[in-house]
Amino acid sequence: MTKDVVVLVSGTGTLLQALIDAIESGAVDARIAAVVSDQSGAPALERARRHGIVAVAHPLRKGGDRAVWDGELADIVGAHHPDLVASAGFMKLLGSAFLDRFGGRTINTHPSLLPSFPGMYAVRDALEAGVTVTGATVFLVDAGIDTGRILVQAAVEVAPQDTTDTLHERIKTVERQLLVRAVREWEKRES
Repeated sequence: MTKDVVVLVSGTGTLLQALIDAIESGAVDARIAAVVSDQSGAPALERARRHGIVAVAHPLRKGGDRAVWDGELADIVGAHHPDLVASAGFMKLLGSAFLDRFGGRTINTHPSLLPSFPGMYAVRDALEAGVTVTGATVFLVDAGIDTGRILVQAAVEVAPQDTTDTLHERIKTVERQLLVRAVREWEKRES
């Protein structure tokens, strides 16, 4: 049975594109019901529109009430009746109003082998720690910061000459593969 997915984005949408490509090729039996961004100018919104996907911007206004914004986000997502919500490069924490409605069916990608290096600077933190292996994770979102149940992970070796940018690019390639895998495996788990 085809699953409806709402994808949350903030940036260019390369994770989104990986999922679109997998769906269009038949590798994943899902439909992206909508793409929602916290950034009005996010290139991912145009990327979605080019594929005929509903694209909605819902920025948090400077000085705006975070809890109100979170409730509005939940309403926007809820209007599309998703079986699964995929946070794919979405750079805002999801609050209680959102998780009350979509907890247990919201996944997120992260550029490290969680529980190591949670937070916004995972790639930098891995390099500063001197690890020789890091990676990518897809996990079930909970109220903590990158603390939810791990669904899939893959390792990425750290090269001696790596910078934050070069390492992050290799991790992003793995993140895209893992997001597709997590959505495909979600279908099996939920069917």
